[in-house]
Amino acid sequence: MENRPLEGRVALVTGGSRGVGRAIALRLARDGANVVINFFRNREAAEAVAEEARKRGVEALTVKANVGDPEKMANMFGEIERRFGGLDIFVANAASGVIRPAMELEVKHWDWTLNVNARSLLVGARCALPLMRRRGGGRIVAISSLGSGRVIGHYTAVGVSKAALEALTRYLAVELAPDNIAVNAVSAGAMDTDALQFFPNREELLEGARRRNPAGRPVTVEDVAEVVAFLCSDGAWMIRGQTIVVDGGQSLLLE
Repeated sequence: MENRPLEGRVALVTGGSRGVGRAIALRLARDGANVVINFFRNREAAEAVAEEARKRGVEALTVKANVGDPEKMANMFGEIERRFGGLDIFVANAASGVIRPAMELEVKHWDWTLNVNARSLLVGARCALPLMRRRGGGRIVAISSLGSGRVIGHYTAVGVSKAALEALTRYLAVELAPDNIAVNAVSAGAMDTDALQFFPNREELLEGARRRNPAGRPVTVEDVAEVVAFLCSDGAWMIRGQTIVVDGGQSLLLE
């Protein structure tokens, strides 16, 4: 009999229509969780993920929302409440940002990136709290990147937003612990996803990931999804406020 440790639980994955979000949504569905797939632009892609999740024997709901807009976020959680009555897992994966050197950033670029990548975790946690309380607790997992602690070309706004995300993860882990909510983050190494196409140094990043990774291969979206699924499991209950790095050891190298 297939092991389904998340049977009957409800999981929201923001930015769940493609890339890492898609892999996470399908991995949680494989473990038995009903999934809510948030998207911003591509409904067709989100519906395709939902249909694939349903083939795993779970319920799937797609919800359009800009996570940088607190009102849209509140509406999304309201829709989840109406459909499922509560929430067990919130994966804050949706991300955006302006890829420019620091001296070329405008205030609007900064605000957009920080709001989508960092503030959305705070807004989402506030919206998720009453829904998770009804279920006796829950899990929140934020998706970060190595640029939170290391300098990557053209990555200033996104890197700072991810650093804020990781700091907020620690604060939420302590503040939400009395409500039986475990909060952690996963920091992913360079992956060949749609998001990377906006980097002018894309090929350089991918080549470095291929050539210099101690694990012998680059990170995949499935690697990240496996760690997220573990953090949502009962076995990870005592892991709190941590940022788990999934990069095959590449960030350990100095050169």
